[in-house]
Amino acid sequence: MGRILLYGRPAPGLMVIPAGAEQVSPLVPGSTDLADLAEGEADGALILAPPGTLERDYVMAQALRTVRPQGEIIVFAPKDKGGTRLRKALEGFGCEVFEEARRHHRFCQVERPSTLDRLDLALRAGAPRRLDDTGLWTQPGVFSWDRLDRGTGLLLRTLPELKGRGADFGAGIGLLALQVLKSAQVTELTLVELDRRAVRAAQHNLDDPRVEVIWGDVRQLDERITGLDFIVMNPPFHDGGQEDRALGQAFIRTAAGRLRKGGVCWLTANRHLPYESVLQEHFRRVDLRADDGGYKIYEAQA
Repeated sequence: MGRILLYGRPAPGLMVIPAGAEQVSPLVPGSTDLADLAEGEADGALILAPPGTLERDYVMAQALRTVRPQGEIIVFAPKDKGGTRLRKALEGFGCEVFEEARRHHRFCQVERPSTLDRLDLALRAGAPRRLDDTGLWTQPGVFSWDRLDRGTGLLLRTLPELKGRGADFGAGIGLLALQVLKSAQVTELTLVELDRRAVRAAQHNLDDPRVEVIWGDVRQLDERITGLDFIVMNPPFHDGGQEDRALGQAFIRTAAGRLRKGGVCWLTANRHLPYESVLQEHFRRVDLRADDGGYKIYEAQA
C-alpha cells in the first residue's frame, strides 16, 4: 500500500484507517509536518479537513503536493463543518472528484492529477506569517490566529506582576507569556501547547532565555514541571470542533497539582462555563478578579 498519510483523528467507525498510516496533524504531538515532506513522497492520504477555509485549503494543497501523481487522496468532513465545500475546493485545484455522503459527513475521493492549479496560492495563504500590526508570528488554524481574543485580552489587563517559576498552559503563540515576561522577577516560564503551529510561532515570538516551549498535551504533562509559583491560562473548551467543558476542567485540576503550596493560578473563562466548583474543589482560595464582556478572570491559590 505504500506510505499513507493521515490528517486528524476520525471518529471510530467512520472509515477504515490503513495499518501504519502516518499521522500528520499539528494537533497530535510527535506527528510529521506535511510541510517537511518532499513533493510526491507519499502514496496516498486521508484528510479530515479542518473547518477554516485558509487552513483547509492549505492542508489539501500540502496533501496534493506530497502525494505522488495517481495516488489516492480522500478528504472528508462533517456536512455542517465544511464538508459541503470540499468538492468545489478540490475541483479548484484541478482534481476530478468522486463524492459520497454517509454518517453526516461528505467524502471526496480524488486521484492526484499530474498537473495542479492554484496550489502555490493556497500554500502561501495558509503558511506561517508575521502580522503587520503586532510583528508576531502566527498561522491560520491556530486559535484566534489573527486577532486578540477577548478572554485573553481581559486576562492581560488584569494580570499583576508575577515572580518565580511559572507556566502558561495552552500557550498559543505566546501572548500571555509576553506579558508575564515583562516582570524581571520571573525566573523561568514553561509554555505548554498542543498545536505544533502555535509552538513554532511562540518560539519565534519569545526570544528569552527564561522560556521553554513544549509541544504537548497539558493533561499528559511531564512530571518534572511541578512546584511552580504561578500558572496562567486561557483554557480551551473545544475538542475536535465540539464544545468540551471537561477539557478546561482538566486544565484546572492539572494546574492545582503542579503548583507549590501558596502558588497561584490566573485563568480566564467564558461566563457560561462551569469552572467555579472545580476551582473551589482543588484550590484553597478562589477570587473573581474581573468580569467583563462575557468573560471572568479568577485568581486561585493552591
